Amino acid sequence: MGGTAPRVLAVDLGTSGMKAALVAADGTVTGWAERPVPLRVLPGGGAEQDPDAWWTALGQVAADLGRAHPEAMRAVDTVCASTQGEGTIAVDAAGVALTPCITWLDMRGAAHLRRQFGGFPAYQGMSVRRIARWLRLTGGMPSVTGKDPAAHMLLVRDTMPAVYERTAAFLNVLDWINLKLTGRTVATVDSILTSWVTDNRRPGAVRYSPALVADCGIDAEKLPPIVACTDVIGTLTPAAAAHLGLPGSVRVVAGAIDNTAAAIGAGTTRDHEPHLYLGTSSWIAAHVPRKKTDVAAGIAAVPCAIGDRYLMTALQATAGANLTWLRDKVVEYDDPLVSAGHVGRDEGSIFDAFDRILPAVPPGANGVLYTPWLYGERAPVDDSSLRAGFFNISLDTTRSDLLRAVFEGVALNTRWLARAVDRFLGAPVTSLAITGGGALSNSWCQIFADVLGVQIRRDARPLAVNARGAGWIGAVGTGRLSFADIPDLVRTDRVFEPTPAHRATYDEVFAVYRDLHRRLAPVYRRLNR
Repeated sequence: MGGTAPRVLAVDLGTSGMKAALVAADGTVTGWAERPVPLRVLPGGGAEQDPDAWWTALGQVAADLGRAHPEAMRAVDTVCASTQGEGTIAVDAAGVALTPCITWLDMRGAAHLRRQFGGFPAYQGMSVRRIARWLRLTGGMPSVTGKDPAAHMLLVRDTMPAVYERTAAFLNVLDWINLKLTGRTVATVDSILTSWVTDNRRPGAVRYSPALVADCGIDAEKLPPIVACTDVIGTLTPAAAAHLGLPGSVRVVAGAIDNTAAAIGAGTTRDHEPHLYLGTSSWIAAHVPRKKTDVAAGIAAVPCAIGDRYLMTALQATAGANLTWLRDKVVEYDDPLVSAGHVGRDEGSIFDAFDRILPAVPPGANGVLYTPWLYGERAPVDDSSLRAGFFNISLDTTRSDLLRAVFEGVALNTRWLARAVDRFLGAPVTSLAITGGGALSNSWCQIFADVLGVQIRRDARPLAVNARGAGWIGAVGTGRLSFADIPDLVRTDRVFEPTPAHRATYDEVFAVYRDLHRRLAPVYRRLNR
């Protein structure tokens, strides 16, 4: 496509910061700009971000793109966003934020959730009768960790009654961005999911369930109208147009939360075709034709960007976050890994540094094992008490052994998750698209191929997957593309095949890994009550 072909300003708001790119209908990504956004970690399990900081950062990245790529910026006729999910912001009738964003990492609402939804008989403090109804209507249920909007809204209701009284709507992260862009208060079929108040049995007609709304403890009028991810929800307000440096005629497509957008950006729009997203957290996801839930593994098929399909998502709480922890908390201040850059920012250089170290350590990390549960786990077990740890360290253990063990630990946890995914999809996954910042590491891609025993196909631009997904959702919403066109537009830069000689090693290490979980889970529950 030429430089004047229509572009989508694709917004990608993650936990680490605001990114944006200019995306054409064929998936070409022109430009890339980003700004960090701080995360405030609070006592008692709190984790917040300032929504106004997001908006400021969006104006900055749009200005950066305008300076670097003026012709492509002038071709923008659509804005579409992909954002982190499970965040909650209370806004008043004028659309002003009354609270910081209570993010997907925030667990302060857990006790409020149990009080609202308890009853006998109960499972993990939640009424079994209510759980059965959630599973039947929504395909899932609130996380007992309190990390969902279902718990966040109750936290506001119970601990900030004056704010609750003034709240006109509770918005997810995506919804708040769309409000700032258009002045319209809506939720998408995927952003509203984890409020756990919708009937999702017809993917093209997601609606509020009167029974679930009546039971949720939140006034119904505080829940926004629901739209499809591909709906054009309006044009830019004069203030938003000025902020972004775009005409007021630019359309806004509703967009999607990050895992929904990544499934589009990875090109995996066909049924049962999975991808692995490897970022701060990670997940395996695939589009499927029917609503289904694996309660034991914490995997569900839920509404998504494709109107007549569901998206199976199996979420791993921390992936690249383990590398950030290793760099920030373990290595010394003058270590070359520190000067190599940050996971989430300047990933290329830090993964180059890792790739120089990892091949020097044999598979199995010279006997060292690592469990990557820095912040609990979501799937295949939902257990907030789990914690990370190194095992089998000796006087001979080197830092390089520890580093490889961290990479292998994330892959071993993904293998555990992949077994549940195989059961869910009804057939073993033999080839997996990989995307997200972690895919920049050649060594990590090969470790995943070896540990999982499957072919790994790497996205040619893995950092752009969410922005590309938002761009394609915007292109579908404005009629320039269909979801069926997308697989033919995907670009893969390398294929990693499993190494047969490493299979026995990783089979044995995986067996020990599972045994460690079985033995240590009760210990972590005692330590982290």
